[in-house]
Amino acid sequence: MPDVLAWRKKFGVLAPSTNTVVEPDFYQMAVPGVTAHMGRIWYREPKHDMGDRDFTAKRRQEMDGEMTEAAITRVLTSEPDYIVMACSAPTFIGGLDGNKKWKDRMIGYTEGLRVANGAEACQLALNSFNVKRIAVLTPYWAHTSDHVVRFYQEAGFEVVSHKDLQCHTPVAIAKVTPEECREALLEIDSDRVDAIVQCGTNLSMVRVAAEAEGWLGKPVIAINAATWWMALRENNIQDKLYGFGRLLTEF
Repeated sequence: MPDVLAWRKKFGVLAPSTNTVVEPDFYQMAVPGVTAHMGRIWYREPKHDMGDRDFTAKRRQEMDGEMTEAAITRVLTSEPDYIVMACSAPTFIGGLDGNKKWKDRMIGYTEGLRVANGAEACQLALNSFNVKRIAVLTPYWAHTSDHVVRFYQEAGFEVVSHKDLQCHTPVAIAKVTPEECREALLEIDSDRVDAIVQCGTNLSMVRVAAEAEGWLGKPVIAINAATWWMALRENNIQDKLYGFGRLLTEF
C-alpha cells in the first residue's frame, strides 16, 4: 500500500545543508502522486574561500563519505522508492569512471536503490537533444570545474567554451542574480555551441535557462531540471512540465 500522497513514487532527496535553491526548484516541478523528502548532507559554511583547492577537496571528501552516508541513513527511514542526489560536484569528480564509482558507493549506502545524479542526468539530456558541441556554466572554481569539463569530454562532447562564476562560499552561489546568469550565458554562447549546460544545484537557473532557450534558439539545460527529469523518467513518469525548459516538455 503506497503513501496516500505518494501513490506513484516517493523520492528521497539528498542536498547539501547549505543549499537553498534545489529544494524549492524540485517543489515547483512537482507532479501529482510523487513526493520528495529532503535529507540534508551536513556541510559547514566554510570560513575559507572555495577557491582554496586543499580546503575544498577536504570538504568534498567529507560530503562524499560519512556525511552523505549519514544523510542517506536518515532519509531511508521514510522508505523511499528512489534517491535523487541534489548535489552535483561529487557526481562529476573523476570523469566518467569517477561517476561510476560514485554510483557504486551510493548503491551500497542506499541498500540497492537507484539514484538520479546531476552528471548522468545532464549527459542523458544532451544525448536526447542529439548535440555534441556544448558550453558549460558553473558556480565553481577551476579545480572543481576541470572535473566537469573532463566528464563531458569523456562522454563524447566537445566543450567549446565554459565559464566559472567562482562563488566564494556554497551559500553565496544562491546569491547569483538572474541578470548575472543571463550575462554568463551570452558570454559562453556562440555559433559553434549547439547547447548550453549549467552545473551547481544551488545556482538558481531553472527559469532563466527556460527563458534563454527562446532568445538563444538552442537547448539550455539547468542541472536541477535535468536531475528531476531523470528521476521522473527512470520511474516511468512521463508527465510533461511547462515553464522549465524543453527537456521536460519534449522528452
